[in-house]
This record gives sequence, structure tokens and C-alpha cells, in this order.
Amino acid sequence: MQKPAALIGSSSIFLDAVERASAAAPLNRPVLIIGERGTGKELIAERLHRLSSRWGGPLVSLNCAALPENLIDAELFGYEAGAFTGAQRARAGRFEDADGGTLFLDEIATLAPAAQERLLRVVEYGELTRIGSNRAIHVDVRLVGATNEDLPTLVERGRFRADLLDRLSFEVVTLPPLRERAEDIEALSSHFARRMAAELGWSRFPGFTAAAQTTLDHYAWPGNVRELKNVVERSLYRWGDPDSPIGRIILDPFESPWRPVPLPGGQRAISAAPATTEIARSAPAPLPDCSDFRAAVLAHEREILLGALERCRHNQRRTAAALALSYDQLRHALKRHNMLDQGQTEASSVSLRPQA
Repeated sequence: MQKPAALIGSSSIFLDAVERASAAAPLNRPVLIIGERGTGKELIAERLHRLSSRWGGPLVSLNCAALPENLIDAELFGYEAGAFTGAQRARAGRFEDADGGTLFLDEIATLAPAAQERLLRVVEYGELTRIGSNRAIHVDVRLVGATNEDLPTLVERGRFRADLLDRLSFEVVTLPPLRERAEDIEALSSHFARRMAAELGWSRFPGFTAAAQTTLDHYAWPGNVRELKNVVERSLYRWGDPDSPIGRIILDPFESPWRPVPLPGGQRAISAAPATTEIARSAPAPLPDCSDFRAAVLAHEREILLGALERCRHNQRRTAAALALSYDQLRHALKRHNMLDQGQTEASSVSLRPQA
């Protein structure tokens, strides 16, 4: 038996959802799981299966949105040899595969009307008919559906059958988005970081700096827990130093001074020049009341250099290109502000990357 997946969190709204799923698990009734992408709907489906009397049976999953409409019936209900072109031999569907266990249908709202009608019969009578056959097959399957759509609204719009929704909604578990359970972010990020540190071969996870943890805590996380996991793992991998706390969170993996920019007509170009404009725009404005013009100019220059170094990951050659300076000009500017130790040569930057 596989190790049950971990559900991590201590916020009351998250625990309420987990408790609702746990209470429904022993009952042989369909359950719907509603939630945004990345909130853990599949983990709740696994919990429903593990805590039920069907835990020794199969847990079969199917993403309904991953298959075209003309194949979903064959995947769910199976087919006989010769039922359609290419069907050289009979094949059982997912319902038969899940007999005695649980069938998890993710993105159930994307099912076509014909598939919804056939699904209704299986839920209602516990029997199906393979494509190309007239023989009814009885199956004993507990159905769990998941979606990020509002199914009652889809019923009103004629996109989902009302009678099917009635059969499936014995219990509905709605998962809160991560932005509503901010107190769980630290525990989740620590969990993912420890696992990634072990995968990277680090002897321990050195922790996050206060600034890095603040970044994690205050981000909106539109991709929820799945996005948090990816960000934490990416940040450890790119940090590359197992002995110092993680000080930089990589929220956007595409961030780069040479990121392609859209051009008219759908063309794309790659250039470091736009970074100069972005850095200048993001630099702090001069103080309105200036008693020392020279000091104010130097302070403004220092802020621009700090911002450019941060964007270019302290790589001096990239920073020089982003600011439209020569390498020697940048070094002179850094020296003027006693910032040479904050810059990082290209060779040093490359040496921090994990070896293949």
C-alpha cells in the first residue's frame, strides 16, 4: 500500500474542510470536491479513499479535461473489439478498473452531455455498457468528482445535467485557497524546502531569511499550494548554498534582463536594452527638499546600482549590459560606492550552479 499523502495546515478553515472529508469517507456515497487549481483536490480524494472501507481496493484517477470528447466514453466505459476504427481488441474502462474501489474524476465539469448521461446511469444503477456491446456490466465503484467550476451555475446555463448534479452532491467539500489560510504558508514552505534539500543532497535545510519568509507570506499565490511548492523548490535549487539561509525567492522563473518582449505583428525580440529603462523607472525619485545636491545624486546612483545588481543576480557583466555601461565603467562606479564586494563575477555565478 502506498504511503498516504500529507495534508499540511493548521488554519481552521482548512481543518474544517479536511474534517468534512473525513466524516464522509466511511459512507458509500459520491462526493464532490470544489476548489481552485493547486488547492489539493486530489489529496482530499485520496483521503476519502484511504479512510473508507474500500481502502484495500483500487484508487483510479482520470482527468476529464485531458481527453477529447470522442475518447472520454471509451476511457470511462470501455469498448469491445471492432467498436470503432482501431479497436482491435476489447478494453475495460476506468469504471471496471476501479471496481471495488474509488474512481476520482478530476475536472468533471468538462464532461460532454453524452458522457454525463452515461455517467448518470452508472451512478444511479451501478451498471454500464461498453461501446459496441449490448451487455450490461455491474460495477461497485465509489465516485469522487472534482472541479474548480461552480456546478449549480453550469446547470443554470445548461452545461451540466441537474439530475447528475443531484446524484453527485451527497457531500460537497470546498477547499479554501492558500491566500485565505496564510498562517499555513510557513509550515508548507518549510515542508517543501526540507524535501528539496534532501533531494539536492544537502545535510540540512538552512532555513529562510526573514525577508525571504516575508516574501512567501505576503504573496497572493494564484496557483495555491502547487505554486508554493514549485517556488520553494526552485528557490533552493537556484540558491545553491546549503550552509546559508535562503535569501532570495524566485517567484517568476522567466525573469531575466534578456526576456523576450512582444513586438508588433506577433514577432518577438530578445534584448538587454529594455532592462535599462525598467531599472530607471523603478529607481526612487530624488528627495524634493535637497540640501546637498552632490550627496543626493550619489545616493540616487547607488540605489540604481543596487537595483540593477539584484535584477541580474549580482553578475557584474550582466549588470553592465543592463545599464548600457562597459564592464570597466560599472567596476569604477561600484568602487566609487565601496560596492565591489556586492558584485559577483560571471565565473563565480556559474560555479554556484549544481553540477549535472
